[in-house]
Amino acid sequence: MRILRKFRSSMAVSIAIGIVCALLGYGFLTSTIGYFMVSYMFRERSAISTYHIADTAALMVNGDHIEEYLAGEQQEEYSLSEKRLDLYCEKIHVSLVYVIAVDTSDYGSFRSVFNSINNAVDNSTYTKWELGYERKTTNEEYRKKYRDLYEQKIPYATVYRVKPNDGSHPHITTLLPLKNSSGDVSALLCVQRPMRELRRVIRPYLVMIVIVTAVLATLISILVISFMRRHFFDPIRKVSREAVRFAKENVKGQPLGTISRFDEIENLTQSIETMETDMVNYIDNLTTATAEKERISAELSLASGIQKNSVPGVFPAFPDRNEFDIYASMTPAKEVGGDFYNFFLVDDDHLVFMIGDVSGKGVPAALFMMSSNIVLSDRAQMGGTPAEIVQFANVNICEHNELMMFLTIWVGILEISTGRVTAASAGHEFAAVSQDGSGFRLWKTKNGLPIGAEKDSIYRNFEIQLKKGDKLFLYTDGVPEATDCNNNMFTTDRMLEVLDACRDKSPEGILEGMKESVDIFAGGAPQFDDLTMLCIEYRGAAED
Repeated sequence: MRILRKFRSSMAVSIAIGIVCALLGYGFLTSTIGYFMVSYMFRERSAISTYHIADTAALMVNGDHIEEYLAGEQQEEYSLSEKRLDLYCEKIHVSLVYVIAVDTSDYGSFRSVFNSINNAVDNSTYTKWELGYERKTTNEEYRKKYRDLYEQKIPYATVYRVKPNDGSHPHITTLLPLKNSSGDVSALLCVQRPMRELRRVIRPYLVMIVIVTAVLATLISILVISFMRRHFFDPIRKVSREAVRFAKENVKGQPLGTISRFDEIENLTQSIETMETDMVNYIDNLTTATAEKERISAELSLASGIQKNSVPGVFPAFPDRNEFDIYASMTPAKEVGGDFYNFFLVDDDHLVFMIGDVSGKGVPAALFMMSSNIVLSDRAQMGGTPAEIVQFANVNICEHNELMMFLTIWVGILEISTGRVTAASAGHEFAAVSQDGSGFRLWKTKNGLPIGAEKDSIYRNFEIQLKKGDKLFLYTDGVPEATDCNNNMFTTDRMLEVLDACRDKSPEGILEGMKESVDIFAGGAPQFDDLTMLCIEYRGAAED
């Protein structure tokens, strides 16, 4: 089990297995496509060659005497033609060469004129039809081909029986019209040829593909693993060992030096060495601190600055974009908090914006908030819908969430050219929207579970169309749950009233009005939740 776990966690083994699987998939796809192409080409070639066989056989039958043959006349000529067809059937290695006179009233039956059999070609068990033997037409396909041939709509017909249900072997049958001196069709000459050659052609091809794929998979895997082990795995292993050693000893080690020719790994090596230097210095400074209170204060001040700098804080945020205006603010209840917001352009036509609220308060919530912000923002930069972004963040956070913290988040993407907002919510407060100059209302949608609550949570997108002048307001629960000295809450209804009173203002004016109203309501009472807000005004697509 230990060896199995080691193999499963090995990057080299995982990459090798991936390469092998990809090559095997490629080989299977190539084999499948090649099989159908070769089969098609073989069938076409077989159809043409069988037609020439039938065309030659037709020269041995006198189309003017078909009715006489069936009436028992012209016996000497009939016997000579029969012997020629029997010999031709044997020499040309086909299963059947037969001539039939079809009932042209409904093409539902026919009578046998000639019937040459060569069962040795395909180990068949056909029985010779006697002259005049009458039989019903096999199926509607044959009936149609009989009619087309007798009416001379087609020069010949080919029937493929790859999986016959009458016990016969796979074969191809070509039907050729026999004409009398007047140019009318008097009978049909049919040649049936076994298709066992197809298997003989396909089998070596498939064996060759399997062998080539296996050899290529082995060679390429060896070469790739050797290359990656030398230039990636061994250098990363050295960096990993140094990081583990430093984590245990907290003592700066010997410089790793140049361990790879790739800049990314060299940058990682330098970062580790820089980290060791910085960490040693930090530990030394921390040890020599004169007071625990000053140390805590310094850490909180540093964390507050980092948290403040982790979200956009320069407004106007996009001075060169006239299609929209956005403004946001974050007021932690303590030195640091668990709320955050973020917004950025992923391309010229899509603005990602989000607001979140982490469970808990203080430094743990702030750290969780910053890591969540990074995961969400990095995933959003890669593209995708809000639901996919939230889904990705939830899976990754759940895998490393030993403290069982969770995060409510509202993620939206504004398509700037159309004003369409696509969004997804993980247990967050409903957004408030003002459309067509009317008052703000809650945009009620189905929420998924908060991020970190359950790894298999499903999140869905929802959309709203913004027009010129419409506004969208996002907030955390610190707004409606702000309390006064008597523990009365601000409430969502009062929040909507304030929004309506400020709806003609810019996003910055709306947030300032809301902050002022909350402060007046609280009356100086200490708040236990962070106050974070974000507002977007859509001003219409840019004119060319």
